[in-house]
Amino acid sequence: MRRLRRPQKKDAELDITSFMNLMIVLVPVLLLSMVFSHISVLDIQLPEGGADNPDQKDPPKILELILRKDGMALNYPAGVPLKRIANKEEGYDFDGLSLYLQDLKRAFQQKGIEKRDIVILMEPDTDYQTLVTTMDTVRSFRAVVVASPVDAELFPEISLGDAPALPAQAGGKG
Repeated sequence: MRRLRRPQKKDAELDITSFMNLMIVLVPVLLLSMVFSHISVLDIQLPEGGADNPDQKDPPKILELILRKDGMALNYPAGVPLKRIANKEEGYDFDGLSLYLQDLKRAFQQKGIEKRDIVILMEPDTDYQTLVTTMDTVRSFRAVVVASPVDAELFPEISLGDAPALPAQAGGKG
């Protein structure tokens, strides 16, 4: 009698070459796309109310920056004009504002005043990009320390508010 031999089963080999090629391309693409989804958050505070505290002998002096269509005005303390920065032909003079705030910060430090807060007051129709650029300008400036650029601090504690109404023109109705 003859015996039937069954053919031996061979283990199938997996060909994962194409899968490895896909992973080699996909992993760097995913890692690179993570950089573009970074979100920045900037903390701001609401301006403190005008409630006067009778126990407080010397109320804190507030540095104000008022944004208007025709330019910017710095007040220190609040309501006392310090500097008016007119617009340039292309728009607000953020470079001039930054230079003046750097000088002001230096003057505060020389007098021993530790000032880190500023209140930005703007008109209701102020453009969003103008507000963001203003906040970036008053928060810090680019400086070179030991041959490398760094962001030096100006007034990082930012509060927002509405600009006061302009005084009525004199000589209106008579």
